[in-house]
Amino acid sequence: MNILFAASELSPYAKSGGLGDVIGALPSVLKARGHSVSAVIPLYRGLRERIPGIRATDLFLQIPMGKTVKEGRVWEAEAPGGVRLFLIEQEEYFNRANFYGENNADYEDNSARFFFFSKAVVEAARYLEPAPEILHVHDWQTGLVPAFVQARGLPFKTVFTIHNLAYQGSFWGLDFPLTNLPDDAFTAQGVEFYGYVNCMKAGIVMADQVTTVSPRYAQEIQTEIYGCWLDRVLQEQSHKLTGILNGVDYGQWDPKTDIHLPANYGPASLGGKAACRKAVLEAFRLRDDGAPIFGCVTRLAHQKGIHLIQEVIEGLLWQDIRFLLLGSGDPAAEHWFSSLALRHPGKVGVWIGFSEELSHRVTAGSDFFLMPSLYEPCGLTQMYSLRYGTLPIVHETGGLADSVRDYRPPAPKPEAKKGGKASKAKSKAKTKAEIAEAAQVAKGGPDGTGFRFMPCTGQPFWDACQRARSLYADKVELNRVRKLAMKEDFSWDESAKQYEVVYRRALAS
Repeated sequence: MNILFAASELSPYAKSGGLGDVIGALPSVLKARGHSVSAVIPLYRGLRERIPGIRATDLFLQIPMGKTVKEGRVWEAEAPGGVRLFLIEQEEYFNRANFYGENNADYEDNSARFFFFSKAVVEAARYLEPAPEILHVHDWQTGLVPAFVQARGLPFKTVFTIHNLAYQGSFWGLDFPLTNLPDDAFTAQGVEFYGYVNCMKAGIVMADQVTTVSPRYAQEIQTEIYGCWLDRVLQEQSHKLTGILNGVDYGQWDPKTDIHLPANYGPASLGGKAACRKAVLEAFRLRDDGAPIFGCVTRLAHQKGIHLIQEVIEGLLWQDIRFLLLGSGDPAAEHWFSSLALRHPGKVGVWIGFSEELSHRVTAGSDFFLMPSLYEPCGLTQMYSLRYGTLPIVHETGGLADSVRDYRPPAPKPEAKKGGKASKAKSKAKTKAEIAEAAQVAKGGPDGTGFRFMPCTGQPFWDACQRARSLYADKVELNRVRKLAMKEDFSWDESAKQYEVVYRRALAS
């Protein structure tokens, strides 16, 4: 199949979150599986200097924007895995300091910027050789691509992937003329949603197939709690909705080969994890007296459950743990965690900002990884931590529920009774054991790889942390569970197979 990916990010060149990781990895895996794959992103400021071998093409695109015309030039380079990468140059729209906004505010013309980009994707696809059969577009920034394909009667099939339903690209109806779509597209059956142009809704309704980034999230977003007002729309389109768990790039995230670690290790030999523990405690200038390390690499935002960490962390510190946090975001949260480190010297380490090397070291050197997100479409850091034998503590939602099995200690074996009624007692004890085991399987079991909790409130989160501390006290059992976690396989190849099924459905529609 000939597939063109279109997105606003692609790692390692343009990345602000998980979207960039997906677009940096999935196309190369599909190419390795024998498909013709290319990708297109905006040419943001600085990319010409950062992307090796980038060159300008002779393709200039004339894109109508309401009553005016904007010109875009196509550049070409090579993305990871040998994937052809096209970049759309438009100085007015993309020569900016950031991708989407500055000073905690979106750019006021984001509607025009990404309407233009979506039109440019469709226009550029007409000139590519070989011609793409599938346009695989991602999140609201490319949500209008299916609408433009339909309006122009082009032969492409479209697949739209929802990475985070909460960000919808909703713009007031006065921006609709910038789309140059026919008037009947601004209806409930098209791009309109309560008087606004809603790019996310447009992609859901008008694409041939829709995917999202985990099976659990595909179910959740059809409910009122997680649907962000689009639950009814998704219910109506459920016949073409598929949840596919994101994969992990184990070329970058594997403790056996990770260049960022002071020592490498794997499930067959865990010795290097102790060296990683020592190094990360030294980096944060914390004491090492054998206490469990709870690590966290996150964006400091309410959605990530930061308030739950704030609720329980003081109590955990009284129980003598070490806490490491690497992240940035909400200024109030940054101040709170920085103050926590000052109040608990030697026990709490906080790094405001981001460091690729330090993120790997926190993941490897911690014993448990905190990820109490209110919702999480997929999540990647919990899958990274599993591979590093750092057991995640997660809210039972979205991709967290799909990737982390809840650990519960093995149920104690009942003692057999002696005497004339031994046979009857033994049978009765066995029945109780079976009932206890069935209940345990429902909640979790000894083959778990982390700790799940629900509902997403302080007490269940605290209880999950206490279960983790109890496991830490049994080093033999702890290492057994670590090895189970490290053997989990979330590689992209399995996800790619599922996307191939979706592409075939689109082509058959």
